[in-house]
Amino acid sequence: MGLLDRIYDTALLLYALSLLFVFSDCLKRNPGGKRLGTGLLAVVGLLQMAGLAIRFGQEGGLPIFTPYDFLFWFSFIIVLTSLAVSFTRGGEFTLLLLSVAGFSVFLLNRVWLTAEDHTLQSWSAVHGWLALHVILANLSFGALTLATVFAIMYLFLHRRLKIKKWDDRIRRLPSLETMDKYSGTAVYTGVPLLILSLVLAGVSILSEGRTPLFQDTKVLTTLIALGIYITYMVLRRLGRYGGSAMARWAIAGYAFLILNFLLNSFSDFHGWGG
Repeated sequence: MGLLDRIYDTALLLYALSLLFVFSDCLKRNPGGKRLGTGLLAVVGLLQMAGLAIRFGQEGGLPIFTPYDFLFWFSFIIVLTSLAVSFTRGGEFTLLLLSVAGFSVFLLNRVWLTAEDHTLQSWSAVHGWLALHVILANLSFGALTLATVFAIMYLFLHRRLKIKKWDDRIRRLPSLETMDKYSGTAVYTGVPLLILSLVLAGVSILSEGRTPLFQDTKVLTTLIALGIYITYMVLRRLGRYGGSAMARWAIAGYAFLILNFLLNSFSDFHGWGG
């Protein structure tokens, strides 16, 4: 086992421990457990940074172009977002859901892919437009993940209030208005990044003369996801629907983003498989 694998396996173990402490704090208020979980999460972030530095040295450039690295960067972004959320008041359940998402992606990446099986071309050998496309796509995915977390929490709290069932754990959740606001803000952040990412991808395809790629299945699913999010933004602007409807729109858009990623294995764009 190489140094990179040992670093990632250690980070994965600490991530699991952090998730357990965060979960215990959500079950029953435990400030000490929350601080320990947050501290472990910070160590995970440092280990991931060390792994990225090693990958940079191995590949002679920024490691972002393989499915292994894309998923790893996504997990790293979620870790950073989780650390920021941990310092907010009433963010315990947001931290939990983000940690579940980040840990799941990190674990999937360790089981499904390896860095050695997916070698990376050097930074100078890859079109600059494509590099920006990948970076913006990952940032967009992170923002829309956060939007989905708040949307799920909104629907959960709305349901509990509707049936008049709540306890101390429910009272620790942010208000419906707060979750709706944060979800909307995250969507308004992620969608422009997604649009810019797609524009750059189109520029890259055109510059390489690979126009048949515009007929790929991924184009359809990407446009559907983008259409759902744009509809979300329009409806939210008009103010004709309540928070529950908006939350469902946000979740639907994210579902198509997940589908879009899974189609990489069957797509001529990336051909990302395990």
